Amino acid sequence: MSNPAPRSTGRAVAPADGDNRYKSVQSKLDKLSKAMDDAGLELEALRRSMKANAAHTHDVAGDIEHAELDAKFVQMTNWVSVALGGAALEVKRLCDRAQETADLAHHTKRTHAKLYGALDDIRSNRSERTPRPGFFNR
Repeated sequence: MSNPAPRSTGRAVAPADGDNRYKSVQSKLDKLSKAMDDAGLELEALRRSMKANAAHTHDVAGDIEHAELDAKFVQMTNWVSVALGGAALEVKRLCDRAQETADLAHHTKRTHAKLYGALDDIRSNRSERTPRPGFFNR
């Protein structure tokens, strides 16, 4: 019914490049959460399509049976229907994990902002250099 849409790039949405500055981490968490939200929506659309295709294939199997064609074709068409239904269930699980990951990324971004946002404001607005976070934890 539809072909998989190729991605425009193979690059990571939020690469782990070792840049741990506050604004960089916030940006990476934002990109990750948005990408996972988008993935969840795309997976849900895929699941609905697969479920509809499974139902249609089941109906086709019934039509083949009513047309009194060879039983092997009915059986093969039913197998396709069952396989599509099973794949739709697995896509649902994957969709749930994508949403869970997006929720965790949103939560992590808020927690990171709560813990380090004020420190970043202080450090960013000073003309003098200040110790890096964690310096005094030695």
